[in-house]
Amino acid sequence: MDPTHSSNRAWDRLCDVVEYSGIFDSEKRQPHSRCMVDTRVALRGTLKELLDRRDRTNIWLNGLAGVGKTSIAFTVAEEMKKARRLAATFFFSHKHVQSVAKVIPTIAYLLALTFPRIRDDITRAVEGDRMLLSPDKSRSDQIKELIVNPLHALKFRQDMPYAIIIDALDECFSAEEAARLVALLTEILSGPELPIIHLILASRPEVHIRSAMQAGIHEISLTTRNNNTIQDVRFFLRASLDNVRTSRPAVFGQPPEPWPSDDEFETLIFNAGGLLVYAAMAINFISATRHHPKQGLALLLREKSTVGAGIDQLCRQIIATLDNPLVHCWMLASIIQLTEPLRLVELQKLFYDDQETLAVTLEVFSPVILNPPDGDGKVEIYHASLRDFINDPLRSEHYHVDATHTNEYLAICCLHLLLQ
Repeated sequence: MDPTHSSNRAWDRLCDVVEYSGIFDSEKRQPHSRCMVDTRVALRGTLKELLDRRDRTNIWLNGLAGVGKTSIAFTVAEEMKKARRLAATFFFSHKHVQSVAKVIPTIAYLLALTFPRIRDDITRAVEGDRMLLSPDKSRSDQIKELIVNPLHALKFRQDMPYAIIIDALDECFSAEEAARLVALLTEILSGPELPIIHLILASRPEVHIRSAMQAGIHEISLTTRNNNTIQDVRFFLRASLDNVRTSRPAVFGQPPEPWPSDDEFETLIFNAGGLLVYAAMAINFISATRHHPKQGLALLLREKSTVGAGIDQLCRQIIATLDNPLVHCWMLASIIQLTEPLRLVELQKLFYDDQETLAVTLEVFSPVILNPPDGDGKVEIYHASLRDFINDPLRSEHYHVDATHTNEYLAICCLHLLLQ
């Protein structure tokens, strides 16, 4: 058989198992989440210093849902790609059905694109073992054959350190799988016989992930109490509110009147509690055309916030302002409960009697719900904060809808659909 033909077949086999939604700038990941200009400046500077080192420093970026881990990981990936120093990425997400079995093949595919010299080594490995790309294949063997052995050829041909970035480790598979993947990657990629490739891992500070980290890993904890994080939230809210004020001359006049007051702005900052996802959802609610921006802000500030309430209180406040709030909760729970996500037109058929309610639900929670503007993509709750709120009765309180009632609601909608 022609060696070139055989190599091309092996490459095609690898491409067939790549999880393209895991590649950081894939169109499947739209809208992309990145840091605003002039935010996270100190943190990005620290990360740049670490990534310029030649001592195999690995980094664990951790923090609660909503503090901006994915935005930081995406921005760093963009910067490293622009500098031609991004080796590979894998961004996990609830909004895509992803398998841990595809992580290693996807990283190998990206390494072959970054370092064309090792593509033949990777395809030879695929040719030599028909089961190498199987989900049942040992992860350790996959890493050795698809990543480590090919990278040996680059040890003495490297000007600057590269980076592999893996985001949202905690989101898409079991605790055991996440911990195992972390342990394998940090251990095997640290070998002195390999080129210098820094590993950036981003996740919540889960115990099982922490236990898998090597002792020398550089940990960066994003806390809601960090002054830089709070300043970034302040910057985002100020810029966004100014945009609302200047883009609505019919509401605020021309030139626009000052708004909000200093007290209102500081209260909003306090309520955000350092969570960028809170800030994004709050701005989305305030700027909605369903009500006057001043009214929207007043509704959010009407209930006194408590430390730590954050995103949960915001979700309850937003739901409370809607007509038939429980119907919105049933819809959110149903979208989560679906085995396979549906396109917008399919959801409109499923919730035929509540199409207006569906439209409002998707609008008010648009910062955390993927709803492709072309109507062709699938509608999915992709941010862990809303998913956790809906699923946890301690967080959603009287707006909680358990699995039994969700399934009943879905069954009634399906029956109505069949009878149409």
